[in-house]
Amino acid sequence: MIVVFGSVNLDLVARVARLPRPGETLAGRAFSASPGGKGANQALAAHRAGAEVALFGAVGRDTFATAALALLREAGVQLEGLKEADAPTGVALIHVEDSGENAITVIAGANAHAAADSVPERLLDASTTLLLQLETPASEGLALARRVRARGGRVVLNPAPAAPLGAGWLDVIDVLVANEDEAETLALALGLPEAAEGFAAALWSRHHIVTIVTLGANGALAAARNVRCSVPALPVRCIDSVGAGDAFVGVLAAALDRGTTLPQALVQGAAAGALACTREGAQPSLPHAPAILAAAATLESRGHVLAVPD
Repeated sequence: MIVVFGSVNLDLVARVARLPRPGETLAGRAFSASPGGKGANQALAAHRAGAEVALFGAVGRDTFATAALALLREAGVQLEGLKEADAPTGVALIHVEDSGENAITVIAGANAHAAADSVPERLLDASTTLLLQLETPASEGLALARRVRARGGRVVLNPAPAAPLGAGWLDVIDVLVANEDEAETLALALGLPEAAEGFAAALWSRHHIVTIVTLGANGALAAARNVRCSVPALPVRCIDSVGAGDAFVGVLAAALDRGTTLPQALVQGAAAGALACTREGAQPSLPHAPAILAAAATLESRGHVLAVPD
């Protein structure tokens, strides 16, 4: 089972020809509001990939909460552990340009009130995969990670938004999934190589953390015991890259949770991330298991996956 401790937002999205420069006002061509938040996105991505998922965090007592949770409820993600806080539901203000690139401002709101003690002991054992990000209080995430590790479970961290990790994190992470910016931030803080491949290899070598770096249009790579592997991105027409990273993380976590090998999980995550770029919105774009497996098979059939013994 996957326990996700993370953020729930409502995404307010403006479509523009290009991203505005500082001080500039542009006329947008469309607006939409859709469910988002890294925790919620990754929970739904993992669920659509076939995993049993429970989401923990916090929302406000407002109409935004209803909209933010709509697709999660519809899908059957377990939401009983979400608390209602005396704060507005989190919001993300997103500009998406015609190329698919985006710029995002996140207001935490109720996410700042997410608490580790909302996760009951009965869900934490050796079969648990805990999936964390950094849009909820880091101290709460760390406390929960320690509980999971003490019971023999797996801890997966997506260190987003990019930030140095505080003391104690390196002792509890089993799998780290970062994009290039996040990897560079961690590399500088930890004194590791800044290049993605060197960072992944060094983090495994020094701290025995399975490390995955997503590379956007260049795919992804991973380093672990006796394994170095990489996969390119599936060629797609990118309409909107919002949610692509969360699709990758959630699907990869689901694959690992059901015992898939790291190279195969990497391929499935890369396939899901690419597919998420072909539709608008974060959660509406997240692919389902049949499409993920078909796209992953396409990547494998083309001989694109490279796995090299360490």
